[in-house]
Amino acid sequence: MACIGLAHPAWSQQVPKGLASGSIGGVVEDRDGAVYEGAEITLERIFSGSEAASMPNAGAPTKRTAMSDSNGHFLFGEVAPGAFRLTVSSKGFASQTVSGILHSGESYEAKAIVLPVHSAASEVQVNASQVEIAQEQLRVEETQRVLGMIPNFFVTYVPNAEPLSTRQKYSLAWKTSIDPISFAAAGVFAGIEQADNTFSGYGQGAQGYGKRFGAAYADGFFGTMIGGAVLPSLLKQDPRYFYKGTGTTRSRVLYAIANAVICKGDNGRWQANYSGILGGLAAGGISNLYYPASARDGVGLTFDNALIGTAAGAVQNLFQEFVVRKLTPRLSNHGSGTP
Repeated sequence: MACIGLAHPAWSQQVPKGLASGSIGGVVEDRDGAVYEGAEITLERIFSGSEAASMPNAGAPTKRTAMSDSNGHFLFGEVAPGAFRLTVSSKGFASQTVSGILHSGESYEAKAIVLPVHSAASEVQVNASQVEIAQEQLRVEETQRVLGMIPNFFVTYVPNAEPLSTRQKYSLAWKTSIDPISFAAAGVFAGIEQADNTFSGYGQGAQGYGKRFGAAYADGFFGTMIGGAVLPSLLKQDPRYFYKGTGTTRSRVLYAIANAVICKGDNGRWQANYSGILGGLAAGGISNLYYPASARDGVGLTFDNALIGTAAGAVQNLFQEFVVRKLTPRLSNHGSGTP
């Protein structure tokens, strides 16, 4: 049963003499052709100025409303003949208007009225916080692996990436430190040192290898956690390398080298990379606790390790700028530059 729009008592009195009232009905559908229940249909009589003045009860309401039923139908009865306008609306849909002329005694059946999705309704208003946007960008970064294996998490290809929160910095450093490749790399370095008898105070055999492995892993762990999380959080600096990808080769080389000693702050401004420099010194100082006594050189060893770390960072940045991106499959295309 179609939903019927109830008539105002005065509507039946607006039928000119010699003419009979009629009805107006129709069906409301969505864009997929399914009938739509609950749409509001407004029927409005349209009179010319002289016509309205000559009508009885000229001040009576000229609009009626109905709702489409479970079959999408609606029906207005006791409608005086003449011009009319149907307006169909529903929340989340663009309103539709149908105009026509109802003749005396006619049962007017409108063509199926399709409600398209309102353009504003199809737009998702994302009021995500800075932390939420950074988290999504971080999620992409944590999928970056050179040759599909080696973690490359501390690089962003989004030039205006949101700054990381303290928690996100620690999460990034922790995931890098416990990645299986980090353990494997420590094992390889330990094997090379074992073969060369580097740090002879560790001895040979399984025990010597175990000490070298622990020292190699500890170097990476403390360097990553202090320089990539602890100090960046305290000093409000971003521990990531921001890929440039554009400009002349010379400008990119200088940019990569400079990024060994400068970094972006959480405020988006470039500044001295105190986190990386002090982090290298701190990690070097801690290494004095587990290197064999014969290899310890106090302040000398600390600064040597820090300088080596800074130089290694410059070389690593050069690889990031010119090589690594090409070797990283399924890389996000959010970067502005091209390798």
